[in-house]
This record gives sequence, C-alpha cells and structure tokens, in this order.
Amino acid sequence: MTIHAHLDTFHGLPVRWVGLDPATSSAAPDTVAWRVQAPYAEDEPTLQQRFEELLARVEPTRIRALVIGWWGPGWDGARGDIPIRMLAEAADRLPALEAIFLGDIVAEESEISWIEQDDVTPLLDAYPRLRRLEVRGGTGLRLRPVTHDALEVLRFETGGLPASVARAVGESSFPALRHLELWLGSEDYSGDSRPADWTGILDGSGLPALRHLGLQDSDIQDEVCAAVAAAPVVARLESLNLSMGVLTDTGAEALLSGRPLTHLRSLDLSHHYLSEAMTQRLRAALPGVELDLSGRQDAGKKWRYVAVSE
Repeated sequence: MTIHAHLDTFHGLPVRWVGLDPATSSAAPDTVAWRVQAPYAEDEPTLQQRFEELLARVEPTRIRALVIGWWGPGWDGARGDIPIRMLAEAADRLPALEAIFLGDIVAEESEISWIEQDDVTPLLDAYPRLRRLEVRGGTGLRLRPVTHDALEVLRFETGGLPASVARAVGESSFPALRHLELWLGSEDYSGDSRPADWTGILDGSGLPALRHLGLQDSDIQDEVCAAVAAAPVVARLESLNLSMGVLTDTGAEALLSGRPLTHLRSLDLSHHYLSEAMTQRLRAALPGVELDLSGRQDAGKKWRYVAVSE
C-alpha cells in the first residue's frame, strides 16, 4: 500500500512534480511520469495552471504517464470532475498517453474516504490507447460499462467501492486487461457490493487476458473468498490477492474447498484473522504457491477491521 507516501514511480517511470522538482526542466517528456496537483495555498497555481505549465514546458505528444495529486479535500467542496474533465479535454494534445493515476493523495492530505471522485468513464472514452488507469478514492466514484481494447491495468483504491462500479467492471469488455484490483472496503464508507455484484468479474467473460485479480480490503472477505472459490476466472489466473480484509477461517476453508489454487504463482492473504491451525493447513495445501500470510490480526477481537477504510 502506498496511501501514506506519494508515488515515486509509476508505469515503470520515475515521478517528477511539475513546478516543484528541479529535474523537470531537463527530463525528456517520455522518460518520467509527470505529476500535477492543486496548491495548498491560495497564491499558488491551480491544478489547471500547473497542467498547462507542463504542456507548455515539454512536448505533450511525447508524454506517456500522468499522476494527478491533490485537487482539494471533499469537505472543502473540491469536485472530482475537475481533474477528469481537465484530462479528457486535453486528449487530442496527449496522443502518447498510456497511464493515468488519479488521486495520488496521501492520508496526511486527506483521508481516502474524503477524496471526491466522479465518473471516470470519460477517461477511457477519451484515451482509447490508455494501458493503465489507477484511481484512489471511492466517494462519488462512478463507472459505466465500456469497451476498451488497450487497457491492461485497472485499479481502484478505496475505503468503500460502490457496488455499481464493481458491476460496471464486470459488464465491460477489456480484452487486454491483465491486472484488475478492487479495494472493496467497508460498508461504513459506501463499500456496499455483494457476491451478485462480482459475477461479471468472476465469470471472466469480458476479461479474457486477466492474469491477476485482487478483491481486497473487504469487511465481508469471507464472502469474497467463497465467491472466488467457485469462480471460472480463477483457472486462468497467475496471482490472486485477497488481502487487507476481515478474512477468517471460514473464508480460508472456502478457498481450500473450491477450485484448485495450486497453479497460482502467488496468493496474498495478508492482514487476516486466521487461526494458526488454518495458516498451517494453507501452507500444506499450497506448497508451490508463494503464500503471503503476514499481518496476522487477533482473531479473538470483537471488532475486526479492514486495512483501509476511512
């Protein structure tokens, strides 16, 4: 997880801050991921001004990756459509853009549940060659079913993912998508999806190239595991991430009783509430799998928490 530190690399490129990083003046446009953000003080350039500064400073047709940082906390009235509209309107100036990280906002700036997002579908519509889209923040987040032939990585980092977003992913067609990661979150923060909402993802019909699936950070992680255990998509996966949630022996038992997992290269179950006996069973059942069982929580706790919520 990187929610406590700004990105220093993205899309395999070092991140450079527009207006703050001296290295920006000498970096070639296609060798770094350019980061723009709104000001903390009223007398500093706005998000749009920083973005225009970038497009004027370097050759925009060579920019491959953008990281969008702070645009203001939700409680201060900042709207999530601001950066989305800004990027969508600039699409014809950014023909080489391959990757967008929307919301490189750390906990010291804003709780993840305070980040105001919006409908991110315009980004996929505007950039048909986009290979990577990562979004942090679930408040107001929306996605409409879409067909996108180039997208390879789709990640939503939230403390609560709206069920409508999970359904839209499953109803979309992403023939090139290899990596899908959803932080489902807590119902207290709009994480209201249930097994019926994951059906389109787990049957894999719109995701023929999928090799990594993450359904993480859920306060119903046992139900997630039960759904995954019966999912057709599992057979083609190379790695599976079910970490960060309220996973108990019930969910682990479902995994052991479901479709075979021995073909996986890795299975991440970190931040869990498993008994020691169950962790031993998992290790014995999956000897060839890189199994992450770190971050064991006290299974006897009355209140159990996901890793990221507020």
